[in-house]
Amino acid sequence: MTTAAAGSPRTYQVRTYGCQMNVHDSERISGLLEDAGYVRAPEAGEQPDVVVFNTCAVRENADNRLYGNLGHLRPVKAKHPGMQIAVGGCLAQKDRGEIVRKAPWVDVVFGTHNIGSLPALLDRARHNAAAEVEILESLEVFPSTLPTRRESTYAGWVSISVGCNNTCTFCIVPSLRGKEKDRRPGDVLSEVRALVDEGVLEVTLLGQNVNSYGVEFGDRYAFGKLLRACGDIDGLERVRFTSPHPKDFTDDVIEAMAETPNVCHSLHMPLQSGSDDVLRAMRRSYRSEKYLGIISKVRAAMPDAAITTDIIVGFPGETEADFARTLDVVREARFSSAFTFQYSKRPGTPAATMDGQLPKAVVQERYERLVACVEEITWAENRKLVGETVEVLVAVGEGRKDERTGRMSGRARDGRLVHFATGELAGRIRPGDIVHTAVTYAAPHHLNADGAPLAHRRTRAGDSAEAGRAPRTPGVLLGLPTIGAPAVPPAPTTGGCAVR
Repeated sequence: MTTAAAGSPRTYQVRTYGCQMNVHDSERISGLLEDAGYVRAPEAGEQPDVVVFNTCAVRENADNRLYGNLGHLRPVKAKHPGMQIAVGGCLAQKDRGEIVRKAPWVDVVFGTHNIGSLPALLDRARHNAAAEVEILESLEVFPSTLPTRRESTYAGWVSISVGCNNTCTFCIVPSLRGKEKDRRPGDVLSEVRALVDEGVLEVTLLGQNVNSYGVEFGDRYAFGKLLRACGDIDGLERVRFTSPHPKDFTDDVIEAMAETPNVCHSLHMPLQSGSDDVLRAMRRSYRSEKYLGIISKVRAAMPDAAITTDIIVGFPGETEADFARTLDVVREARFSSAFTFQYSKRPGTPAATMDGQLPKAVVQERYERLVACVEEITWAENRKLVGETVEVLVAVGEGRKDERTGRMSGRARDGRLVHFATGELAGRIRPGDIVHTAVTYAAPHHLNADGAPLAHRRTRAGDSAEAGRAPRTPGVLLGLPTIGAPAVPPAPTTGGCAVR
C-alpha cells in the first residue's frame, strides 16, 4: 500500500472510540478535513495520508488501546513518507504532551476544545517537520458551528450542550470537556432543519446532561420547550435525546415527550446504582426513590415507553446489601435494556483513591448476577411485544447476521432493535426507508419479525442512501484560520519523514 500519488488530494481516516459525543465529534473532524481539501480514504487500498484517533478516557484500558494502535502504525508510517498521525478527544485532553513523549511519531495532538484547529495543526506540523500539541482549557467555538460530514442519511446527532457541571466521583468528563456550555435554541433548531432539508428523518439531541440545558441562559424549562419546538419541524419524524440526569428531570419534559408526536417514547436515564449509600459516595444527587418516581411518571404518561439505563457494579465500598438494592431497583424499573459496567479506577477521579476498592473476583461475580437479572427482565419485556406491529426505520450495520439470514434491521420508535424479513420487497427496501412489520419472536436484546412487511414507505433518506449521498452541514468557521486544500509534499530526497 502507498500513500496518495503526487498531485492527488491527501486522504484521511478517522478512528473513533467512546461515546455518542465522540462519534459526533468525528463527524465534525471529517467535515473539517473535507472542507480543507482532504478526501476520505477507501476502506481498502492505499494507506491514508492522515490517520486521526478520536479518543475516550472514560472506558477501561483506553490508554493501552490507544498506545497499542499507535505502536502498530509506527512501522507503517516509516514506510510511507508524508503520512501524519493525529490524536484528539478526551485522552488527548488528559495526557497532552505525554502522548508525543510516549509515541514521538505522532504529528498532532489536539484537545476536546479545539477540534476546529486540526487542519491548521496538520499544515503546521508538516511545514515545521515537528509535532504540534495544542490543548485549550476552555471552549472557544461551539463544535456544532463546524462543518460536519454526517455518517448516516437518515439519522443525525445534534449537540445542544457540551461539558458538564456535575461532580460524580467516578467520572473524568467534566475535567476533560469543561463546564456546561449551552447552544441557543435557535441555533439548535436551525441545525435540525438543515438536517431535515437533507432528508434526515431522525435526530438525537445530545449533551452530557441534556435536561440541565438552559442553565447558561437562565431557563430551567428550556429543554422541554426545545422538544416541543422540534415537533413543529415538518419532515422530522423522530426525536430522541441522551443523556438526562435524574436530579434535573422535570415534569414538563415528560409532558413534552407525551404530547409531541415526533418525540419517541424512549428514555435513556443512567441509574448507576440502586443503593442510596453508593449514590451518595458517587456524588449522584438523587436517590433511588426519586429515580423510580420519575420512571413511574414516564410510564403513567406513556405506557409504551422503553426505558434504558447505565449501571456500575463494584464501586468502592459497595456491600452485598448495596448490590442487592441495585437488583431490587432493576426489577422494579423493568428496563428494556441496560449498559452494565464493572467499576474501574480512572486516574484523576476522587473514586480512584477511595477506601474500599473491591477485589476483581467480587466485582466479576456481582456483574454476572446483574447481567443475568437484566436479561431476564429485558427478555420478559420484549416478549410482551410478540404479535404487535412496529414501525421500523431501516438502518445500516445493525444486523450482523442479516446477509446470512436474508433479513434487514432497524430501530422501532421506542429504540428497540428489530430484525425483519423483507419478503417480496427484497432489494426494494433501502436504509432510511420506513417499514411496518409484526413481531414474531423476542430475544433479550432484539426482536424478530419473520413475516412479510405489512407496509413499506420509501423516503428521501432512502433515496440518499441509494445514491450514496451523506448529509453535510456546512457550519460557520468563527474565529478559525482560513484553510485551503493542503499541498501535497514533494517526494523526499533523503529518508523523508523519519520516525521521530
